Amino acid sequence: MNYTLKSIPEREAKPRERGFTMAMDKGLSIREVEDFLEVAGEYVDIVKLGWATSFVTPNLKKKLEVYKAAGIPTYFGGTLFEAFIARNQFEDYRRVLDKYEMTFAEVSDGSLEMPHDVKCEYIAKLADQVTVLSEVGSKDAEKIIPPYMWIKLMKAELEAGAWKVIGEAREGGNVGLFRSSGEVRSGLVEEILTQVPFEKILWEAPQKAQQVWFIKLLGANVNLGNIAPSEVIPLETIRLGLRGDTFDHFLNMEKAGLKI
Repeated sequence: MNYTLKSIPEREAKPRERGFTMAMDKGLSIREVEDFLEVAGEYVDIVKLGWATSFVTPNLKKKLEVYKAAGIPTYFGGTLFEAFIARNQFEDYRRVLDKYEMTFAEVSDGSLEMPHDVKCEYIAKLADQVTVLSEVGSKDAEKIIPPYMWIKLMKAELEAGAWKVIGEAREGGNVGLFRSSGEVRSGLVEEILTQVPFEKILWEAPQKAQQVWFIKLLGANVNLGNIAPSEVIPLETIRLGLRGDTFDHFLNMEKAGLKI
């Protein structure tokens, strides 16, 4: 930090299990990645190359090397995994992970109908090769999954070998965990948290109001994802109570004798 302020929430140090920030790269150039990491690399834990953008991204290997040199792991979006599965190319997908020296992979079924036991089998197989993040939730706004099912799916995927489970929201933050307006389905989140440890969940929360809601509920060290590169530093100020949205939140907690 550039100077000292008292009463700032303590952030977990990298590499961390809690307080994860996953940024979404939807097609940055190599120069844009370099600029992004120069400014925000300290606050990014992992970068997702959104959905199947890696299939059409020029100079992919060079771009991944820039992230790797900065100590930022990357992974391909879950839709790419689904695209391979839909074409019966799972082994080809595994070879792609090896070709690009990926150490993380996302397993999802947001666009593809897949029996859940089959999804868990894919998680288990990939967990022998890479660190797996599995995504729960549908990209179809009309498909509402009840809370008990979210819990059942998340638990099963963690047991199958997922390192963390991702709560689906898409890059717009208007499905899955959220209503079409972007409003958090608060009852759903709170019920999930009664059964699944919060450090094991990465909540996709691309909108500022969503980030604020989760930070107020779970503190500065909540795991948040689908953050636009330009929003990583703004998010960090929200985590630290240095933006109007959370300015009083942590100060009031401290005044009440609560740990911030």
